[in-house]
Amino acid sequence: MQHFTAHLHEEAGTLALGAALARAVQPGLTIYLHGDLGAGKTALTRAMLHAMGHDGHVKSPTYTLAEPYAIDIDGQNVNVIHFDLYRMASAEEFLDAGFREYFNHQTICIVEWPEKADAVLPPPDINISLTVVGEGRDVELQASSDQGVECLNRLKFAPNL
Repeated sequence: MQHFTAHLHEEAGTLALGAALARAVQPGLTIYLHGDLGAGKTALTRAMLHAMGHDGHVKSPTYTLAEPYAIDIDGQNVNVIHFDLYRMASAEEFLDAGFREYFNHQTICIVEWPEKADAVLPPPDINISLTVVGEGRDVELQASSDQGVECLNRLKFAPNL
């Protein structure tokens, strides 16, 4: 599957999608999150991290730009890096911080506001777009690599219809 869309009627739907994605991701995956402020990008990431086994607080890395998490996936220690590039002044800031080294076959990178560093970011495996619609969200997942297609094929999610 290369493309998936759904309407999430309430926050519980966003949390359920995050949990479903957590069961489908593998090391080396890069996910871009698109959407306006308040669209649910951080909520989706938080749900993914908790479903992956992170017990602690998951904050938006708005001021730090990146928050690392050590997660166990099938007995393998995997680093998940949550980026929030909203406050980045330029794409060069991303390079100067040394963030590009995190994008490798062992790390899962989740990037909010990727358009702030388009020129220097590696391409995503999956683009996720969230749009506020009434009380809910429309979500679109688009795979753009073989690894992204594999992830979406593993995704088992039935939206709250």
